[in-house]
Order: sequence, then C-alpha cells, then structure tokens
Amino acid sequence: MFTGIVTDIGEVRGVTRGGDLRARIGCHYAMEGVDIGASIACDGVCLTVVAKGPDWFDVEISAETVSKTSIGHNGWPIGHRLNLERALKVGDELGGHIVSGHVDGVAEIIDLRDEGDSTRFTFRAPEALAKYIAPKGSVALNGTSLTVNEVAGCDFGVNIIPHTKAVTTWGTAQVGDAVNLEIDTLARYVARLQEWKA
Repeated sequence: MFTGIVTDIGEVRGVTRGGDLRARIGCHYAMEGVDIGASIACDGVCLTVVAKGPDWFDVEISAETVSKTSIGHNGWPIGHRLNLERALKVGDELGGHIVSGHVDGVAEIIDLRDEGDSTRFTFRAPEALAKYIAPKGSVALNGTSLTVNEVAGCDFGVNIIPHTKAVTTWGTAQVGDAVNLEIDTLARYVARLQEWKA
C-alpha cells in the first residue's frame, strides 16, 4: 500500500525486453535499506525490486501491466523521469489517501493553465472509470494523491500547487501526456454495492 505522497523522482536508465520488460531506475533512496522483493510505486505502478545497486533498482514489468498503464502509451525511454514512492510501513503518516499501486486505466491531460501560483490541470478519464471520480474526492495520478475539483462527464480538474510541481514530475507535464489513473478504493466499493442493490 502507498499514500500517493511522492518521495523521490527516479530516472529510467535502461530498458530490456525478454519474456517481460525489465527496467533499471536511478534514484536517491538509500538502497541498503531496500530489500530485494520490496515494492516501489513508479508513476503509480506498484513494481517489485528484483535487483539493486547503490543508486538504482531493477523492476520487471509484465505485458498486462504495460497494456493497462501509460507505459504502453508513452513507453519508458532512457531519461524518462518517474514519481517514486516506497511502500507504506505500519506507523507511517498517511498524508495522502490509501493507494494500492494497481492502475485502473490511463487518463490524458487535455488542458493546463496557471491559476495564481498553482496550475489547473484538466484530464479526460476512460468512460468506464469516469463514474468513480467525484468532486472533492481523491484520485492518484502518476502516483500522486490529488483532490478532484470538478467533474464534467469524463473530464475532471485538479489544481497542483508549486510544492507538488517542484518535488514530482508534474512541473514538466504537457497537454497530450498519458497518465496513470487509480481511482479511490472507497469509490470503487461504493459503486459495487450500488450495483448489487440494483
């Protein structure tokens, strides 16, 4: 489990294709404290550390994960920057919201504009996921816990403050980018209960 509070920005150093995709990600974590088999959210995708060095770790990415995430849209070119978060430990502060790292689909940035010092982003969600997104609810986008401002059909907006832009990859995001979307777990279960009642 994660909180959607990004703790590092990683960089793709290499990608190889075998039976699955394998990526090497550079980071600033103290890797002696990261075990092989640990989970790290990479742009919101929960991935398992399979090898590590002093300032990098390797992950393997299945074809299923590639097909359901922005990896299948954008790829992970060398130098691509990623929002990173290590798994939540018992007793850690829950500063964002409960995030599983299981991406539900890919949203697209369709507009961004400055509002004061913040930036207003508008995203278009896949139609099947739009019903789970509510004003003042939570979403995880590229692994970042964000609050929804408004919803209009499949489109929804969030404001990203200067601090978030500085410590994540949101400062360089552009219209047309595909982003990993994880809907709020509570919204998913509420919708499922309503389906059972109907």
